[in-house]
Parts: sequence; structure tokens; C-alpha cells
Amino acid sequence: MSPQRVLITNDDGIAAPGIRYLARAAADHGFDVVVAAPSEESSGISAAMTAVVSEGRVVIDRRKLAMLDSVPTFSVSASPSYIVTLARLGAFGDPPELVMSGINRGANAGNAVLHSGTVGACLTGASAGLRALAVSLDVLTPSAASAASGGAALANLDKMDDEARNWRTAAELARKLMPALTTAREGTVINLNVPDRVAERVRGLRRARLARFGQVQMTIAEAAEDYVRMSMKEEEARPEPGTDLALLLEGWATVTAVHTIIADESVELPLTDE
Repeated sequence: MSPQRVLITNDDGIAAPGIRYLARAAADHGFDVVVAAPSEESSGISAAMTAVVSEGRVVIDRRKLAMLDSVPTFSVSASPSYIVTLARLGAFGDPPELVMSGINRGANAGNAVLHSGTVGACLTGASAGLRALAVSLDVLTPSAASAASGGAALANLDKMDDEARNWRTAAELARKLMPALTTAREGTVINLNVPDRVAERVRGLRRARLARFGQVQMTIAEAAEDYVRMSMKEEEARPEPGTDLALLLEGWATVTAVHTIIADESVELPLTDE
């Protein structure tokens, strides 16, 4: 029996370190892996279908990445969801049976997963019946204990070398979920968030529900008659117990099953009889 074909993508871009660790974990698990990711960072793009087109063609470059010598790898001038669609149509070889997205630099937690390009890629695959796994490394919460000190975690986010983060921890936990992913029902999306810690300092893996908000919120920094300037700030409200953000604060890795858009027939509507 041939190994299952897996597309590895992300929204941080082809050069981000997290994608290498996730692809390596999937390959070590025995999957037939292909990597295709945006040529530039595409964070916060949700499930947008955008691409850079030259003379009617989506721009694609073959790449070589460390740790992935034998894995076909493509840099694509397109959003993560567009890349999933291209993969399904056979643009990178045989269409995938599974989608894995990440490892994202930053948690994708709470209802803010709606805006995540990482999760958006998975939801796009799920809408076509594929099973998908989104993996994110929580780079803010390690400083959350001192977040009362006025958002220091967000301010210091870019001061650490990304290569030094604990991608391996997230990759190891993602690999533990891969057997469950392959047996889940079609259209399932598993969303995994992992603290940026060595594996020994992660308390374990817990199922969690989505918090009502994300880790950061948009705010208006300056407004005038002809412009508005936005900024980001860390969420100050304490997350509800049992939610993904609350458990991340406590040092747990969290896993949540999310679904693509479904029709709700329970809503009362003024319909016209035929």
C-alpha cells in the first residue's frame, strides 16, 4: 500500500524554520511529502485566494531546504489556501490526501483562528473533504506571566532568533497526532498549539475549546480625517478556564477540532412557499 500523500504549507513563507520541522516530522512518520508554501509571508490572510500572476501564470520556483533533501519543495507566489487548491489540482505532482500547515510562528488560538492563513489553508482542504492539521508554536505566552508589565511579550517578539525556538517540540507533538488525523472523518481539521518550550517543560496535551478572543487585538493608534493608523496590542482579559489560551498560559499544548463552514438549518427565516 502506497504511503499517504501530504501537502505541507504555511503562512510564514517558504523560508520560515517551522515548515522544515513539520515536513521532516511528516516524512519521518512515513508520509509521501511535498512542500509548497508562499514565497513571502502571508500571515493573517485567512482563506484568501490570491496569487502573483505573470503573463497569466502563477509564479512557482523549485527550492531546496535544509533537513528536506529528498522532499520536493516549491516556493509559490500565492496565498496558503490558493496553494492548497493548486495542490489538489495536481500542480505539484499527485494530489494530496492530507494537508498540514505550519509550524506557525505564534499561536492560532481562540476565535481569531478565523483570520489565520495557517488554519485557512487547512479549512480550504477540509472543504474539499481532506483531513488537515494546523500546527502553531506559541511565542507570546512564555512571557505572559509578566504581561501585566504592559505587553512586553509582543514588544520583544522579534528580538529572539527564530531558528532558536522550540520547533522540535511542536513537531514531536504534531507527529503524535498524525495517526489520529489519518483515521478522522473526512473534512476534519485538527488545530494544535504548543508552548515555545523544550518538550520536558510542556505539561502535556489537552483538548481545549476556543477562547472568545485571540492573543492580540487590533487597536486604532492614531486617527485623522484622511487616515487611520492601526497597531496590535496583547489581549488584557484573562481567558476562560478550559479554553486554549488559558491552557497555554498553564503550560499545556492544546488541541481543538474545528470545522469548515456548515449550513445551520435551525435559524428561523421568512421563506417563500413554492
